[in-house]
Amino acid sequence: MKKEDCIFCRIANGEIPSDTVYEDDCFRVILDLNPANPGHALILPKEHFADITELAEPYLSRVLALAAKIGQAQMKALGCDGFNVVQNNGEAAGQTVRHFHVHVIPRKREETEKIVTWTPHESDPAQQKKIAEAIRAAL
Repeated sequence: MKKEDCIFCRIANGEIPSDTVYEDDCFRVILDLNPANPGHALILPKEHFADITELAEPYLSRVLALAAKIGQAQMKALGCDGFNVVQNNGEAAGQTVRHFHVHVIPRKREETEKIVTWTPHESDPAQQKKIAEAIRAAL
């Protein structure tokens, strides 16, 4: 995808107005237009990367620290009790825009029914060993 065709590239680089809460040489952090909760922020790199597998230094080494900084600011400014850091890769995982981004979603204690969840399943020890071997081999 070309940078000029990517809406998140255009937002991150200031071509499309946004409610920006933070900006540095690598990232722009904006409020999500369709928030899970008020204050839901998106961390957007200014360079285009489709997903985390393409993310390069210095972005990779800085994004989690930035998510912590934004979450801490949300807790202070909004009085929330915690926050989710969510990052989706690929359509099957819920990624709707093919530009790497991180969601930082403020949460209050009473909102636990809205937290990103999954159903835990029993694991099969033999299957676990095979899966671990396959992942190690792919590394």
